[in-house]
Amino acid sequence: MPLNMPAVKPHDRLAELLADDLEQVNSLIRTRMSSRHAPRIPEVTAHLVEAGGKRLRPMLTLAAARMCGYDGPDHIKLAATVEFIHTATLLHDDVVDESEKRRGRPTANLLWDNKSSVLVGDYLFARSFQLMVETGNLRVLDILSNAAATIAEGEVLQLSAAQDLATTEEIYLQVVRGKTAALFSAATEVGGVISDQEETIVKALFDYGDALGIAFQIVDDLLDYWGSDATGKNIGDDFRERKLTLPVIKAVAAANETERAFWSRTIEKGRQDESDLDHAVSLLGKHGTLEATRKDALCWIETAREALRQLPPHPIRDLLDELADYVIARVN
Repeated sequence: MPLNMPAVKPHDRLAELLADDLEQVNSLIRTRMSSRHAPRIPEVTAHLVEAGGKRLRPMLTLAAARMCGYDGPDHIKLAATVEFIHTATLLHDDVVDESEKRRGRPTANLLWDNKSSVLVGDYLFARSFQLMVETGNLRVLDILSNAAATIAEGEVLQLSAAQDLATTEEIYLQVVRGKTAALFSAATEVGGVISDQEETIVKALFDYGDALGIAFQIVDDLLDYWGSDATGKNIGDDFRERKLTLPVIKAVAAANETERAFWSRTIEKGRQDESDLDHAVSLLGKHGTLEATRKDALCWIETAREALRQLPPHPIRDLLDELADYVIARVN
């Protein structure tokens, strides 16, 4: 590809458009993740923050603020806040899930230990609250603190729901809204709030982030069975970790007695053989649950795009629309 060609992926083009803001966010993150007394904090944080993530969530805050005409400094602090909350949850998640791989690299808990991951995650949560308070905007503080609580609630709900065959699609959606969509919707909503936009605009930004986050997580769960190791995940991780994600929930709902016994043995009881992943995938194919899950994601993408239509025309709005398409394109 010639060097003068634009980036193909919409989040890359969004990053180019917001390059100056993103550089300020990255600088603020590096400053605030430092610790004079505990050098392990920046070591652990840098391992994850500098691992090549897309910075999608902070970009959503920057994009929403710029689209709404904001020209102050607080969107930088809020974008860094969102990234700190996200990074903290990743550190904690990898401990809970006993994960060994994140974004194609060893997890922090594997390189250091569980105690370091949990405590550094706590530190980043504290830093995020310091940053959001510095904006002096109580509504922003309310939105982001509620999001942090909702994320934790979603993770706890997943502990009880993830290995229970009685888990329904409604409960799954509640988990997803907590652990993923809450931060997406908060990221977009606060961009409108600090810009003093009217409530219809703020609500549209929230709705876009909510629907995009739900679709993003559904697609992520789908890629666990339909993706490749290039996604940075080990294929079948969710199955091995006994997580009831949407494709499996749909398969359990359609299962006969023999199939249900298989899901009970592998998911509820955790007795898995080497060939069980292949059999699980064959059952998902038999009942068409991968394609059904993809259709659900498509519906949420359309909800996100409908929310964007409530916003005034803007080049960033067009990129956010393309970003919604790109989320689902990962499983085309």
